[in-house]
Amino acid sequence: MAGSADNSEDSSIVWRELSRRAALVSHRLIGWIYWDPDAIANYAALGVPDGIGYYIATRGASLGAAGNSAVTAAFYSIHPTFVERSLDLCREHTTFEEAAAARDRAVASGLKRFSPEICEPLVSMESKLWDAAESLPVAGRVLFSSLIQWTRHTDPLVSSWLAVNAIREWRGDTHWAIQISEDLDESMTGILDGAWRGYEGDWLPRSRGADDSALEGAYIKLEQRGLAKDHKVTDKGLQYRQELEDHLDDLASAAWKSFGLEETIRFIDLLEPVGPRFVERIDQTAGPNWMPAARDNRPSDR
Repeated sequence: MAGSADNSEDSSIVWRELSRRAALVSHRLIGWIYWDPDAIANYAALGVPDGIGYYIATRGASLGAAGNSAVTAAFYSIHPTFVERSLDLCREHTTFEEAAAARDRAVASGLKRFSPEICEPLVSMESKLWDAAESLPVAGRVLFSSLIQWTRHTDPLVSSWLAVNAIREWRGDTHWAIQISEDLDESMTGILDGAWRGYEGDWLPRSRGADDSALEGAYIKLEQRGLAKDHKVTDKGLQYRQELEDHLDDLASAAWKSFGLEETIRFIDLLEPVGPRFVERIDQTAGPNWMPAARDNRPSDR
């Protein structure tokens, strides 16, 4: 029995690490498109002035018909005003279906341009990736569930990318569920996340719309729990944030267990070498801070 317990513990550690690595490469494979100039130009061509709100309107397209509040709830840490403005502009000038199609056209061309060597292998995984996505429970995962119901793309390369995105958004929905269960509001999560990732100051929560008042209130609550002091996250706070991430990795391993050990390793091995290209693309088009989840944690000065 002791041996079985040890083996089970070893297996959990292996899957936690595979889940972490699969998440990082997935964030990189997906994230670059939300700052891609070609994708934004496609969106602007639909009549949206300067493509404003592209990120929110296209990422939340499958949930847009449910209303601004539903998308705000799903995005959680992004200020409601940002969400409302983006979705309202999309409704005024085009449809969410056309918005998503504008993004997806840039996905197809961008993958072939920036990472041609992964396209054929990724296509070969399409069916199994969707099987893995569909094996996941929808309960409480609103954005994910809307993606599963979205009409499947006819281009197998884009379809594979969208399957990875669905798995990624399941992780995202689960991430927010964990934060909510810990009684962390959107500004508190931004502060903790920024400190854990090694971002300077409060850049990360401010990038999502937190103002001085929201940050002040968040720090008060974090300090009451011993997670911050003098407007800085403590070592206890950093450890707490790491424990939340470990829990997320454990839960999110469900998709990759369904995908299979050999296929998961193949997926990671395929994408890890090209991941830095996607991060570089984000750096070139948006700047070195955006898409935090696609980046390795930065050294902390603590």
